[in-house]
Amino acid sequence: MPAPDFPDLRLRRLRRTPALRALTRETRLGPEKLLCPLFVRPGTGVREPIASMPGQFRLSVDTLVSDAREIADLGIGGLVLFGLPEAKDARGSGAWAADGIVQRAAAALKDAGSPLVVVADVCLCEYTDHGHCGVVENGDVANDATLELLARTAVSLARAGVDVVAPSAMMDGQVAAIRRALDADSRPEIPILAYAAKYASAFYGPFREAADSAPRSGDRRGYQMDPPNAREALREMAADLAEGADMLMVKPALPYLDVLRRAREELAAPLAAYHVSGEYSMVAAAAERGWIDRQAVALESLTSIARAGADVVITYFAREAAAWLT
Repeated sequence: MPAPDFPDLRLRRLRRTPALRALTRETRLGPEKLLCPLFVRPGTGVREPIASMPGQFRLSVDTLVSDAREIADLGIGGLVLFGLPEAKDARGSGAWAADGIVQRAAAALKDAGSPLVVVADVCLCEYTDHGHCGVVENGDVANDATLELLARTAVSLARAGVDVVAPSAMMDGQVAAIRRALDADSRPEIPILAYAAKYASAFYGPFREAADSAPRSGDRRGYQMDPPNAREALREMAADLAEGADMLMVKPALPYLDVLRRAREELAAPLAAYHVSGEYSMVAAAAERGWIDRQAVALESLTSIARAGADVVITYFAREAAAWLT
């Protein structure tokens, strides 16, 4: 039935042409809102395809620096770096090594004069031989013993030239430990992007192949968030802000848009959302089969994340989306 004020109210008037739709668009998605995740590994001239993430690669430092120039030219806001070390051990010591793989990549980007914001993931899972995000003691991930190692990693990355550190291990107190360590190292200007609401999600599978970071035994449900919980996410976010976080993240993005929206309504801090590997790979696989339009679905997905309240969207579609949007 028509609305009571029909025919005077005609909402289609402002949808009639592309120009009118652009003029009245409520959500603006631009390349500057995007962060592009990249995987860096040892070697020279390496561009190694990731089978479960078509169009994504593991890159050597020199190749990453070359790609970063193209990414900057597209107007993308920055990079998120993940590292594959030459060797792993029980404590993940490669994460804080001065010559670690991400440290070398960050230094090379700065030496090349890259204008991109360089964000580095702060976690141990890519560097431990057991694949967990912290120190394992008596068969369990030891929260407090892990904090000092995460703090050491953040300081090492900041010294290498990283602009933002992003702790993702989901250890209680990790933001406070990192903030204290950065300040003690005379780096109070380094922001912390906290993976505050990081869920124990089934959407991470392709990433774990890309970063070689799957747990060798057990899972991460004891420290990452339980998917049915939303109120708890707001507690996590509030705690991270109180500990000194400058930005907050919801991960994954699309299955948790309700959490992102609630955070936007209740918190004033800048929000990021991670459009994760599984979300990317599903679109890529369906598009390869001709079932969906890759560009249309990707842009609709990213727009929905921004509409829900994300100020920053981390996505493997960053390069394609930037080209499409411009």
